[in-house]
Amino acid sequence: MPRTQRNDNFIDKSFTVMADIILKILPTNKKAKEAFVYYRDGMSAQADGEYAEALDNYNEALELEEDANDRSYILYNMGLIYASNGEHQRALDQYELAIESNPRLPQALNNIAVIYHYQGEQAKSVGDVDASERLFDKAAQYWVRAIRMAPNNYLEAQNWLKTTGRSNIDVYF
Repeated sequence: MPRTQRNDNFIDKSFTVMADIILKILPTNKKAKEAFVYYRDGMSAQADGEYAEALDNYNEALELEEDANDRSYILYNMGLIYASNGEHQRALDQYELAIESNPRLPQALNNIAVIYHYQGEQAKSVGDVDASERLFDKAAQYWVRAIRMAPNNYLEAQNWLKTTGRSNIDVYF
């Protein structure tokens, strides 16, 4: 049974009905509509913690989706799954692909920075100061890019950049 037929709460059912109506009236081709259905099912599975199912749906959506902006969100969501499973390199790869598809995706830049910061903390905890500094510098580079795109977001990152001296500008907006 397709995931869209299994939704058992009012919000999911309402979203599915609205999405189906929009799909029927939008002047898009069949391939784009099918990609959206896979993407929607992937988001639903991801929300339910069914990550393998979500990844299967996202991969199907990627096969069909031609729009670079839409592809970036599919790749971003895949990165979220890999990061939550502790597969940091796979997450980084997905986030980088998302940014290649859509350079204006500050949330992907932020998530890359978060992973590098985490890895920096891990290196620091085992006494590898050089590696931790390199990783913190990478995190800073990505956070600066994200903050420049979304200056009202990532306040903790802005504070971290300032307190560690990694901020080369005082005001981001």
